[in-house]
Amino acid sequence: MNRKTGRGNRWGLALVGLALTLLGGASLARGLGAFPQNWASERTTLVDGNVVSFFARTSPWIWWLLALAALVVAVLALRWLLVQGRRDARRVLRIEDGPTGVTEVSEHGMAQAVAADVESSPAVFHAAAHLVGPRPEVRLRVVADESVPMEELSRHLSTVALPHVRDALDRDRVPAVARVSLEPSPSPHRVVR
Repeated sequence: MNRKTGRGNRWGLALVGLALTLLGGASLARGLGAFPQNWASERTTLVDGNVVSFFARTSPWIWWLLALAALVVAVLALRWLLVQGRRDARRVLRIEDGPTGVTEVSEHGMAQAVAADVESSPAVFHAAAHLVGPRPEVRLRVVADESVPMEELSRHLSTVALPHVRDALDRDRVPAVARVSLEPSPSPHRVVR
């Protein structure tokens, strides 16, 4: 989830929480008799004759208004769900900003290049990379051959893949985290029956 989505979630949840707190507080205060007697007596229900007559007077357009409000809420909820699953694939990393111009790199393209560098090792079956944060750090998921020593994979990461990232981002240091899953190597023989 990116920063803009997180801020929208916090504001939305804060507004819904505030509305529910106010409604709950008003209901609790009414139940405890905090309002004047003539405004709400103990025997008055929430849906009394006044509410019923209001809906009878304003029918049928009130139902269209309620349906429109429900549709707006449904569209907003659907948009919220879609935003949760969306990744910002167009994010760019600004490498250099000077009098001669601006150098930017696509985060997605950089992640694919890092994964390709990692997969260039014969010990690696599959690799996926993501760059996260404003000062990017590399997150790797690597599926490697369990018969290859871990030192070989570590050496490949520290001498090939990560130096390329540092060179591309023009940084002396780029934090990296690698999750390595080990799998047996596929059988070189085909069994025919």
